[in-house]
Amino acid sequence: MSEPFSINIRVYYEDTDAGGIVYNANYIKYIERARTEWLRSFGVEQDILLERNVAFVVKHIDIDFRRPAKFNELLKVTCEPTKFGGASIVFTQHVYNQNGDELIEAKVKLACIDLKEFSPMLIPDYVKEVIKSGS
Repeated sequence: MSEPFSINIRVYYEDTDAGGIVYNANYIKYIERARTEWLRSFGVEQDILLERNVAFVVKHIDIDFRRPAKFNELLKVTCEPTKFGGASIVFTQHVYNQNGDELIEAKVKLACIDLKEFSPMLIPDYVKEVIKSGS
């Protein structure tokens, strides 16, 4: 089994609360960045999708907070698709600190939508093909 896609993110002062701990909402930003970079790794740029009136939006997210991240730590954020539907993708994502400790686990369901109608649409074939060929 191959390693999940991952990126590194440094915790900046602006990411933390008064105690130097990452504020909980920032984890959502971190895992969003990992999904964006995951798509980019397949040559799928979201700005091009937007020009074609296609967007991926978060339909559901479930996060289990296990340990805090702290100011100036280097985090590893993973992104692994676990289920493909006609109009959705489910990801399992993790954030680890530099010691390899798991900080969060998230299950994220993305829906593909038509931006003109703001309604669900099938994931375009050209996107499915490049993603499935590399996953």
